[in-house]
Amino acid sequence: MKAKSLKDLQLIQQKLVEQQQIAAAQEAARKETERRLHAERTLFMRAAGQVRPVRGHLRVDLAPEQPPPIAVQQQLDDQRVLREAISDEFDASTLLDIDDALSFRRPGIGTDVTRKLRMGEWSLQGEIDLHGLRREEAREALAAFIRDAHRRGWRCVRVVHGKGLGSPGKTPVLKSKVQSWLIQKNEVLAFVQARGDEGGAGALVVLLKPGVAGPVR
Repeated sequence: MKAKSLKDLQLIQQKLVEQQQIAAAQEAARKETERRLHAERTLFMRAAGQVRPVRGHLRVDLAPEQPPPIAVQQQLDDQRVLREAISDEFDASTLLDIDDALSFRRPGIGTDVTRKLRMGEWSLQGEIDLHGLRREEAREALAAFIRDAHRRGWRCVRVVHGKGLGSPGKTPVLKSKVQSWLIQKNEVLAFVQARGDEGGAGALVVLLKPGVAGPVR
């Protein structure tokens, strides 16, 4: 920049002085930052004093984290249930009460139990719908459902098997199979045909044994 007058020269000198002051301040700040970082890095050494590395490999090998335990007994129970024979050849008709609903109750279970089931005195706690399943699929699904419901302590469940209107000859094949399978399940105490508002002829209301031994109401 070329000064045209004494005033311009003074302005130029003033700017040069300001730039030098700014550069000096920046350099001082940089040195202070370096000093502080160095002090932080050497803080431990200054506090601990002279140290020597430990000779040898003095270390403890921690055992690896153990995997969660496997519920072996539960697996065995599940396998047993899947293998247990709920036969398609079992004739349940001789064990069904002869009434319009073909209800079932085990020996020792009074007729008042099936009467209460029909009247809805037990609250439904779960349901399985077997619509659209093939016979083998339905049998396995029902066995697993009853097992799980009993484990949960459920007393009353509904099993929907359909009315068989879509079956050849409109014969409710699955209905009779479900009745037979349920009778073969030890967890089942009784069952009745569901009321009209709960599925009617297309469903059964099933009473299960209590999870903990107790009287039947």
